[in-house]
Amino acid sequence: MSLGYAEKLSYIEDVGNVGMTEIHDPPHILQEKIERLTKMIRKSKHLVVFTGAGISTSCGIPDFRGPTGIWTLQRGGNALPEASLPFHRAMPSRTHMALVELERAGILKFVISQNIDGLHLRSGIPREKLSELHGNSFMEKCTSCGIEYFRDFEVESVGLKETPRRCSNDDCDAKLKDTVLDWEDALPFEEMNPAEVHCAKADVVLCLGTSLQITPACNLPLKCLPGGGKFVIVNLQKTPKDKKANLVIHGFVDKVIGGVMDLLNLRIRPFVRIDLLQTIFTQAMSLDQRYVNWTLRVASAHDKRALIPFVKSVEVSFSDHTMKEAVLDKHPFQLKRRTVWKIEPFDVILKVNFSEGCGCSCSRIKIPIDFHASRDDLTRDNDHVFGKLKSKAIKSRSCGQNSVIERKLITSPKTEAITRAVVTNIRWYDEMTVKTSGAGSLSKCSLKRRKEGKNETEAARKLPKGQYRDKKI
Repeated sequence: MSLGYAEKLSYIEDVGNVGMTEIHDPPHILQEKIERLTKMIRKSKHLVVFTGAGISTSCGIPDFRGPTGIWTLQRGGNALPEASLPFHRAMPSRTHMALVELERAGILKFVISQNIDGLHLRSGIPREKLSELHGNSFMEKCTSCGIEYFRDFEVESVGLKETPRRCSNDDCDAKLKDTVLDWEDALPFEEMNPAEVHCAKADVVLCLGTSLQITPACNLPLKCLPGGGKFVIVNLQKTPKDKKANLVIHGFVDKVIGGVMDLLNLRIRPFVRIDLLQTIFTQAMSLDQRYVNWTLRVASAHDKRALIPFVKSVEVSFSDHTMKEAVLDKHPFQLKRRTVWKIEPFDVILKVNFSEGCGCSCSRIKIPIDFHASRDDLTRDNDHVFGKLKSKAIKSRSCGQNSVIERKLITSPKTEAITRAVVTNIRWYDEMTVKTSGAGSLSKCSLKRRKEGKNETEAARKLPKGQYRDKKI
């Protein structure tokens, strides 16, 4: 969860039991339980997974009720922990990515999450197979037409409040709202209903990293029991539902799920993060028709006024070496120039320097400029472009690759807006460690847990509930 999320919530005195002691099954008992769980999963026809904060602690995101959890620290009058890795740069854990492989293999049918960190969607779990009961810190929603927008920045508010942005659906233009629930907010029907349906159908409900204290969410896994389903808990602390479970495993979630994947002979593929940015080139003739006044801007593909959280600065150079270079180190990243109208075509070369938490230092972008030529709109299939970028990143074991996914032209003033997909992180998951391409350090809490063994965008379309778009406004 976001370290600032707790501070945005309205005050509540009773947040349940906190500071609970962690329990670790002895190695031989743990291995025996992992084998029992694997047999259950192998035989299951309708596996549902229910997740809590414990699956994200190895991503550098603190839990709620553990010895160093958010609510534990707050109840003791202590400050929240500081994370050197920005929340918006957190990457999926081994467990997140294992669930993606289980879904691809047809084993996992549905995921229910109490987390608001957006890592299930970012990992690749399809939106239609995910209920985010408490919302998503990176999601905005139009309550008029139902379109969802998955952002690269954390939405400013919680409690289903209006945000500064509007729906980009031409037939709508309503104000958007955040999706994260405050204490008094009821669980949304559109998330709760499919969760109830899938739990009732499940022959195995696997609870990962949750204390099962928050109602009514904590009662969902029990809905499998009347139909003969099995209920499994993997958590480091005791929960109020332990006595009703068919199997309780006290161990690090990443280790347990990693063991299951090994026994199932399923490989966890690398996580490749792709972010979007826009380059906007605008030109206009001077009054005497001798010069072109032009502006180049590097902007967020989600909201032109928003910060681009993964960009620190932009260095601008030109193929025509007579033109003066520039460094853009403040938002908005914008360069204004005047050029003689008859100038020959030239290239603008951008060195986009990434911020902390990205897996490499920069990405290079070349923009061809021809004041006399005209170009057409262009839209490429996102899945195809993303797939090629991911393959290149994995093959080269590095990031920084980029590709155009959309070009839009406006006639007055003459403007070319190009949306690019950029690989900003790549992370591998092997038997013993999680390897990240230069992503920086995590919080002190997560580093301690790592030593203990715990650590392991789609083009804009009009979509119904159950899908999301990652697109500019």
